[in-house]
Amino acid sequence: MNNYKKIILGVVLLGLVGMAVFAYNVYQTFFGPNTNFTSENYEVLIPTGADYNEAFHIIADAVEDRDAFHNTAVRKGYHKNVKPGRYLLRPGMNNNEIINTVRSVNVPVKLRFNNQERLEDLAGRIAMQIEPDSLSLLMAMQDPTFLKAHGFTRENALAMYLPNQYDTYWNSSATEFRDKMLRQYQAYWNSNRLQKAARLEMTPQEVVTLASIVHKETAKVDERPRVAGVYINRLESGIKLDADPTVIYAKKMADNDFNQVIKRVLYKDLVIDQPYNTYRNAGLPPGPIVTPDLSAIDAVLNHEDHGYYFFVADVENFGYHKFARTLSQHNANAAAYRRWANERKITR
Repeated sequence: MNNYKKIILGVVLLGLVGMAVFAYNVYQTFFGPNTNFTSENYEVLIPTGADYNEAFHIIADAVEDRDAFHNTAVRKGYHKNVKPGRYLLRPGMNNNEIINTVRSVNVPVKLRFNNQERLEDLAGRIAMQIEPDSLSLLMAMQDPTFLKAHGFTRENALAMYLPNQYDTYWNSSATEFRDKMLRQYQAYWNSNRLQKAARLEMTPQEVVTLASIVHKETAKVDERPRVAGVYINRLESGIKLDADPTVIYAKKMADNDFNQVIKRVLYKDLVIDQPYNTYRNAGLPPGPIVTPDLSAIDAVLNHEDHGYYFFVADVENFGYHKFARTLSQHNANAAAYRRWANERKITR
């Protein structure tokens, strides 16, 4: 009888040990640390349409025990419910935390873009930061139905994209990104700014187009309202803008080379037959020559009221310009600039 009790006790003890081992393994599978990196965050990008096999191999690069991760994924049903997005893992996370994260904590990217000269350039810049490729982005940006519905043309569509930082989901589609930018554009053009544009007898697209020239003319934010005032004076007087940045843009278009660097506009460039060349064509060009800083747009809307009609680079105060009310005064300033450029052999 004593032997029988001992056997029973032994079986019970073995069962308890087995249960303890099983519980420990389950605990370790779900709640034991299972990452193999030490950086502050590990970025996991799950593409749209990815199945569990693809998602597993992406996440598995960050875990120590792949089998334990897989078992947890199956037990929690993740293998049947993979979601695209950008997820950030932390060192020391357990499998339960990892699954909960990649299932429900899609973290936006801080999408940034600044001064892009064409939609093609903008699409390429955005494609480096979110999932859609540059071609799908460009197609969405150039969609004629969308442009017509919102008062844009192929030439001025760049005006819709205001340089800034935006919280955007990595797996946003090309159209979702475009539509987000439209909402930001519409929010920026509030009633106050629309009234200021109306006083200039300009549409928002025309304001951005002029701002793009102002942006290219000077990097000095404090000088931009004065430069904008010059161009508005010329527009109101019916004088061609004669803006060097538009000539540079026209040359890039004519050469089909937007990678070239042009530091000096030559006389032969002034006759380039392109609609963006404001030495040949009166008024504004068909659209922006760059996505201008918001400070340049505000500079147009809040331009300086003065009597200047001309300006040229100030070689005594680099980055700024000398302004003139008369052509004779401007010619003297321009001659000083040409002498300075020639002495330094700046030929292009």
